[in-house]
Amino acid sequence: MSEKISGAQSLVQALETAGAEVIFGIPGGAILPAYDPLFDSKVRHILVRHEQGAGHAAEGYAAATGKVGVCMATSGPGATNLVTPIADAYMDSIPMVAVTGQVPSASIGSDAFQEADIRGITMPITKHNFLVTDAAEIPRRIAEAFHIASTGRPGPVLVDISKDALQASTTFQWPATLDLPGYRPVTRPHSKQVREAARLILEARRPVLYVGGGVIRARAAAELHVLAELTGIPVVTTLMARGAFPDSHPLHLGMPGMHGTVAAVGALQKSDLLITLGARFDDRVTGKLSSFAPDAKVIHADIDPAEISKNRTADVPIVGDCREVIADLIVAIKAELDAGGSFDYAGWWRQLDQLRSTYPLGYDTPAGGEVAPQYVIERIGAIVGPDAIYCAGVGQHQMWAAQFVRYEKPNSWINSGGLGTMGFAVPAAMGAKVGRPDTTVWAIDGDGCFQMTNQELATCALNDIPIKVAVINNGSLGMVRQWQTLFYDSRYSNTDLHSRRIPDFVKLADAYGCVGLRCDSAADVDATIDKAMAVDDRPVVVDFVVHQDAMVWPMVAAGTSNDDIMVARDLAPVWDREE
Repeated sequence: MSEKISGAQSLVQALETAGAEVIFGIPGGAILPAYDPLFDSKVRHILVRHEQGAGHAAEGYAAATGKVGVCMATSGPGATNLVTPIADAYMDSIPMVAVTGQVPSASIGSDAFQEADIRGITMPITKHNFLVTDAAEIPRRIAEAFHIASTGRPGPVLVDISKDALQASTTFQWPATLDLPGYRPVTRPHSKQVREAARLILEARRPVLYVGGGVIRARAAAELHVLAELTGIPVVTTLMARGAFPDSHPLHLGMPGMHGTVAAVGALQKSDLLITLGARFDDRVTGKLSSFAPDAKVIHADIDPAEISKNRTADVPIVGDCREVIADLIVAIKAELDAGGSFDYAGWWRQLDQLRSTYPLGYDTPAGGEVAPQYVIERIGAIVGPDAIYCAGVGQHQMWAAQFVRYEKPNSWINSGGLGTMGFAVPAAMGAKVGRPDTTVWAIDGDGCFQMTNQELATCALNDIPIKVAVINNGSLGMVRQWQTLFYDSRYSNTDLHSRRIPDFVKLADAYGCVGLRCDSAADVDATIDKAMAVDDRPVVVDFVVHQDAMVWPMVAAGTSNDDIMVARDLAPVWDREE
């Protein structure tokens, strides 16, 4: 006869058995029974200052390690504070399990104190979710949650457990097998589709490897490297795929999309074949969809069949894990070469090299001695190096971090791509540092983003999580200000944050037990970064006071064609000037 334990003890034992190493959370009434056995558990619990911080930290941990991130909150507002990170994890395919307490089952539906239908609320933004009211079900639901979160296309799973289930007496029984009818993710690609893709690749004269975040999630960077070098095909890596292919590699054209390089955007537009690997034809990449890559056939490989032909019809659809797809594609291409096939991309590369040399990424140095934000970020990347992890918030600083840091390795770039969540950087960096404590972790944040979640600096200081934060302080909501400059006649409605005066970020850092530094001179940028790097026992916050009117270029305005890409304000689109 198995020993009787509480549902709460069963939950903690289940989390241990599932392999959870760290939980980010905050206790409250409905989840409180779980916090008593957690007190004695080998699972490390990190007490955050806001549930949103718990969710983003779980995301950062998962993105940095490839393991399932775990967050925990109580019912009602505790659970609803997790909605943003759950949606963020869903959009960016991050494996996460969120455990929430719920009011006692007899009170569900009665508008009880701190009741919210978190299962209903999160149904559109989770891979799956559970409401557990029977203590005996807890181990099975946790096992299923971890399995669903980490297999197929990764994503968040919510397990909502009523308080009476946590308090009830039960026995712990870990399921020997999982029975999930209808959940059968396909990882092995169909060999006929792979052979057809290889044939198209050999026929193409202007192919592009269009690489998305699925390559990162599939841990397929090594296979991608082999495929690119075997074929000599140009590579573009989306915002979510930065680091999947080395920036230093001559085959790499950089990032495509709204703020991508001219070479990457031009390659897609002029291509005759898109070899799409773990990307989803997001609007920020395609621009006006009807004018995107008009002459290209499409090979589309993705583990999620719902993504294939969702936005752009695929000529060769391949459902499967990117790592396995690329590995099989390499074999199929070698077979084509052995049968007498060959590549001839010399003319294609002449076109692309001309674009690359004519329109390199760059920026203007502001007159009057102000610091260019791009210079700050470029120097952080150069001094800190490619072995670090860089987490970004959302806005101009995110785009500059994607453009001007040189990424050589996968999982070194963590950002909020699909949802675009301001406030992501600090808690995500915290989670990444917990997951990879021996790695230097920088949060590259904006002064707007930083003020949304900087309370997690307290969590970092108290739990010996020495992240480094670069606040790119232009005193405004920079990306919104850029759009107001370009599209709203410079009418700056509600974008001035006055954050060069209030708050004082150096004093704020000091108050949180961190080291606070300020830099407002280009001549001091390197020394300030070195000073931050020399501190390894506490978090560091650097207030980089930068030029307010710097803009992110190149730019494809929302809703316009990629053919209308501009490299600076008041200049005609690139292709217009070429003709």
